[in-house]
Amino acid sequence: MSAYDDWLGGPREFALDETAGQHRDPVSYVSYEEFGRRFLEYAASEARIAGAFGQLAGAAFDFGPIGVGPGHLVKASAQVQLGQPRVRRGVDEYISFELSIPLSVDMLIDLAVDRHRFQVEGYIHLHLTARTAEPLRVIIDIAEPRPSDVRINVATATKRGQLLRILASVDHEIRRFVARYIAKEIRKPHIAAARDIDVAARLDAAWKL
Repeated sequence: MSAYDDWLGGPREFALDETAGQHRDPVSYVSYEEFGRRFLEYAASEARIAGAFGQLAGAAFDFGPIGVGPGHLVKASAQVQLGQPRVRRGVDEYISFELSIPLSVDMLIDLAVDRHRFQVEGYIHLHLTARTAEPLRVIIDIAEPRPSDVRINVATATKRGQLLRILASVDHEIRRFVARYIAKEIRKPHIAAARDIDVAARLDAAWKL
């Protein structure tokens, strides 16, 4: 191996064009625009997004007791468990993601003289968009979760429980609390770091001259 080959990291191979008697470079070039688009689609993959938000899977949290219903005389408390997020990517003018996080809620309504338990299944839906920013960053932007992004199915065994569910605004309280909790979680440092990719810094660290 020559010193030139050693500098290149090994011998270079070229395809020989026998008709022209010249070497032909096998590299297939693309435009800067095409390269940038391919890079962004590769960087903002479903697997990377799923991995970042997979840290929420299995998380459990409690809320309450809080006052709900007319006069806030009824007390509500709940235990919430998050499942494995599901991600679906859309590639168009922007690269976007629809993220669904399953949730299971065990809710207790306390009337002081009576108690009713509700089993709740559902999910929270998040919309994400991959954006580019100066100087050379890829940012995964997340729309702030709202109560309307939470879809739930509340089950109770009695008609009285169903009536209480309406009077105490059980559905609204669950949606409001879950949306607020997820909004807080996605702002935490470990998820915020996964959403902001400093490409220049990573290139500098990997390719030291």
